[in-house]
Amino acid sequence: LDKTSDTRFLKDWNGSIPYLFSIMSSCNLVEDLLEGIGELGCPYNTAVLFCAFVVALTFIVSTLSCNYSQVDKLWSIVPAVYTWIAVCDARTLLMACLSTIWAIRLTWNFNRRGGYKWPPWDGDEDYRWKQIQEGRFLTIMTNPVVWHLFNFGFISVYQNIILLLIACPSFVAYTASKECAGRSQHQLVALDWAAASMFLLFVVIESIADNQQYAFQIEKYRLKDKGEPLAGEYADGFKQSGLFAFVRKPNYAAEQAIWVTFYLFSIAATGNLWNWSAIGMILLILLFQMSGWFTELLTLSKYPKYAEYMKRVPLFLPNSFLSSTKKKVQ
Repeated sequence: LDKTSDTRFLKDWNGSIPYLFSIMSSCNLVEDLLEGIGELGCPYNTAVLFCAFVVALTFIVSTLSCNYSQVDKLWSIVPAVYTWIAVCDARTLLMACLSTIWAIRLTWNFNRRGGYKWPPWDGDEDYRWKQIQEGRFLTIMTNPVVWHLFNFGFISVYQNIILLLIACPSFVAYTASKECAGRSQHQLVALDWAAASMFLLFVVIESIADNQQYAFQIEKYRLKDKGEPLAGEYADGFKQSGLFAFVRKPNYAAEQAIWVTFYLFSIAATGNLWNWSAIGMILLILLFQMSGWFTELLTLSKYPKYAEYMKRVPLFLPNSFLSSTKKKVQ
């Protein structure tokens, strides 16, 4: 893509921002949102409006219910919605289908862990939000005003923006198809098929990791409930075999790899290694770094032997990968 097409990317988004603020200033927010989506017909505007609606919904519901995992309930759903908004050709259709496969699997996994219940704002809450609210990370979070600001700014707004941005390679592919006729790859190319294969591979890896962790937790609590003696990793309290023998968070690692792979479709569409939609995968990786660090602090305080596990097993990347990387640097 050339400078003209890059300018078009910015115009598409910039045109939607003023419209969004004009809509939000209206007294009849929901009605105007629906009218805006119907009238504009631009995927960029539709995506921004849908994101604004989800932000408002999750903040209001979490504040009223005091269950701050409302974004978690939608985490596996809204990215797929964004990709379907951008469908316009074979590539964007393939991207939407892949994201739907990811969404169905992750939603099913979240549901079996008790994430969805009736009424819909009920369900298990991520234990880390309670820990943060109680000041385990920053003592200032015990202040109700600060906590509600955190709920709005980070939990509701920032996380939803990330969910929009990780799907943005679909919008890059959309613009490349619509605005760069004759200069972009309209047909699927080898990189598309490679990206699709890797995407599905990482979905399978994430599924295996989730299944291993789920089976471990079920068996651990079964043994505890029956008063049977705990041995091995059950006595330690945390999963260390299977994929967890290679990295401590294989499901988190696979989730990051899924969206890094998704970015490859935008490269296939534009012919450029770098475009603005990379910010989505970058912010997601940074979020997982922070989330992984905080989760491990809590795990260390609960399971003393976890420190030994940390010394011998890396967090996200296997030792074989890290060793080969070090050799190349040397």
